[in-house]
Amino acid sequence: MRQKLKIKPIDQFSLLKKLTSEEFAPRAKQYDTTYSFPKENFEALFRTGLNAPTISTEFGGLGLGNNRKNIRDLWTMTTEIAKADMATARCWEGHANALMLLDNLGTYIQKEKWFAGVVNKGDIWTVWSGEPLLKTPGQTKKIGTTITKTNDGYVINGSKVFCSSASGATWANLLVNLEGSGGARHTHGSPESVIMLACNLSDPSVTFDDSWWKPMGMRGSVSYKVNFDNTLIPFENQIGTPGQFLLQEWQTRWIPQYAATFLGGAEAAYTYTISHIEKQQRQNDPFIQHRIGKMAINIQSARMWLDHAARLWNENKINEAQSAGNMVRYQVEQLACQTVDHAIHACGARSLIQPSPLERISRDLTLYTRHDNDDQLLATIGKSLLGESHDRSFFKTK
Repeated sequence: MRQKLKIKPIDQFSLLKKLTSEEFAPRAKQYDTTYSFPKENFEALFRTGLNAPTISTEFGGLGLGNNRKNIRDLWTMTTEIAKADMATARCWEGHANALMLLDNLGTYIQKEKWFAGVVNKGDIWTVWSGEPLLKTPGQTKKIGTTITKTNDGYVINGSKVFCSSASGATWANLLVNLEGSGGARHTHGSPESVIMLACNLSDPSVTFDDSWWKPMGMRGSVSYKVNFDNTLIPFENQIGTPGQFLLQEWQTRWIPQYAATFLGGAEAAYTYTISHIEKQQRQNDPFIQHRIGKMAINIQSARMWLDHAARLWNENKINEAQSAGNMVRYQVEQLACQTVDHAIHACGARSLIQPSPLERISRDLTLYTRHDNDDQLLATIGKSLLGESHDRSFFKTK
């Protein structure tokens, strides 16, 4: 297969910084206003050879991963993208995570086939699990998928929600449950009942419901409801072995990625605030000085938390790294939200009126931090410290 030229680490960061400042940031308002997938941003990542972060260098990628002593580089890239547009960062996260699963759990034949599409054609991947079993007010139909095994493969019927990159991705790694609805997060069956299936999203049996996605923020992540109508997934598209995703706790490798995105939003709020205060010449206001000081401390603290988690992965302290990831996720959320709140207080009501980017940052961070319930996350951390049974991937009662 044809491989792209390898990019030195120092080059990948300078290239990405140029993209985010010159292209991603100016386009963020467009994606937010139109609720549209950041197609041009992913085309730019492909154009510059940055669209395969977690694919091995053997197959033309950057070779980043938790087990390669360079996971901090991936999180730094995520933060840089989130500074320009948190919704694009969410799509990037899903793409990087899907490729990481393929790189570690896929067969050599699968890697050759699917990685060639990413490296040579710019294919976009994502991971979908969302099948919440509880109905929301006004919801009439149950969310979830059913899987039937046939002679030709697995047939999927039903629906998933929170399917980020729905209208932009080429392939989706579907986390589905052979014992019934629930995906990975909401499963009540045995771990081995959860399998991963690569779904070609050009299949006409797969349809997108964008009416489900009318959020206050993170609009460009296009996390639609996706319907499957007798969608056939051939056996050769199964990734890894049954239960491997849950038994090896792959979700724990991704949890700090959320924190990296939160940090990007906080850094963007800080940059905006500094510029705003300087234009107003309010540097001598002691209350402004207090808030700027606290924002800077919060951002540095968040970076140090991510550094700590990365160091544990680099030292192959896997169990400690997986537990620390939850602390990172929780604490960086608090720090990022505090930072944005300081920015709003320092800049005033006008900062929450479009076209101020702080208005969008505030909405995006508010929605995205609800990706997990921080109360349950904190309880999970407490359980682990007290030696109680806990689920450090999805923070459920065990």
